[in-house]
Amino acid sequence: MPELTGGKLRGLIRLADDNGRFKMMAIDQRGSLKRLLGKLLDREPTYEEMAQVKELITKHLAPYATAVLTDPQYGYPFSTRHLSHATGLLLAYEETGAAKVGPFEDRVSGPIEGWGIEKALRAGADAIKLLVYFHPDAIPQAREKQCSFVREVGELCAQHSRPFLLELVSYARDEVPEPRRSELNEAGRKLEDTPEFARAKPDIVVRSAEEFSKPKYQVDILKLEFPADLKYTEEYCHRVFDDREREPVYTLEEVQDYCQQLDEAAGVPWVILSAGVEIEEFLVQVELATEAGASGFLCGRAIWKEAPQVKEGNGRKVLDVEAMEAWLTTQGAYNFARANAAAERAVPWFTRRPYAGRDTVVVAGRGENWHREF
Repeated sequence: MPELTGGKLRGLIRLADDNGRFKMMAIDQRGSLKRLLGKLLDREPTYEEMAQVKELITKHLAPYATAVLTDPQYGYPFSTRHLSHATGLLLAYEETGAAKVGPFEDRVSGPIEGWGIEKALRAGADAIKLLVYFHPDAIPQAREKQCSFVREVGELCAQHSRPFLLELVSYARDEVPEPRRSELNEAGRKLEDTPEFARAKPDIVVRSAEEFSKPKYQVDILKLEFPADLKYTEEYCHRVFDDREREPVYTLEEVQDYCQQLDEAAGVPWVILSAGVEIEEFLVQVELATEAGASGFLCGRAIWKEAPQVKEGNGRKVLDVEAMEAWLTTQGAYNFARANAAAERAVPWFTRRPYAGRDTVVVAGRGENWHREF
């Protein structure tokens, strides 16, 4: 059983509501937000535009969150003044994107240049978040580097007594065979939005959660993908969440079983991420995940991705701040309120493994650690 130091305990409490449920917002997106704004603006967004979008989203939606995850490059410098004393702060550790190696482009992640845990703590972080792209069957070169990176950050968080939140994102490799793989790439279609990957996803997500629940990684919270794709279920494949007809590969009952398998594999509290799905789909995911044992969510684009608005200005498209604020204070707030309501049945983190039944906290002191009831 890993040590629950006073610092880690305090950090976990800061991230959750009074009942131990996580209702957290992610606004640490960099590459995906840049692409989103680029499509709207018909050009690459400036640093100031990236930072302004993050600031506006934080200003208007942070009051609905138990904690906010942001990045040190665009988000933190301008957004943290909008966080109340009751809102926890997570700071991202990884550089956006990942290097690709091997025949199936397995991913290798790395830290933000010039950033580290000491700077994050001086910035007031209540917890550290690390995202890694992971596939259990990746080539050894990629798999070992990803696992080593997670262990390294876990050790740093333990040394500094801060919670470590690990986000795992899967990707398609040999599940989609040639020549279909090349055809999809040429057409600009995501390999992850295929019936082949939908069939493989439950096993990938469950095995990944099982791996990083091992004590050697010192993870305190897992941020996990939904262990299936609802758009490929018999109940939701007929254009329920978007305008594409899909081939069903499982039933909703089978998906509920995958959620149970994921809960059994997760040896620490876990929350669900949104991966940019539409809000209606995310709400169903939250309900199914929390019924299975999730302790809440850490959601970004599903709640706020329609917030960026543009208008014509001086011969080019610019951000429409007034329209953005109008959307955030109405539809954005409504999205968050519904997500929070869906998470009301979440399992409190302190009733999850490895914290259930625990009544002591280890506090690092001089010499040996000592215990005090809490």
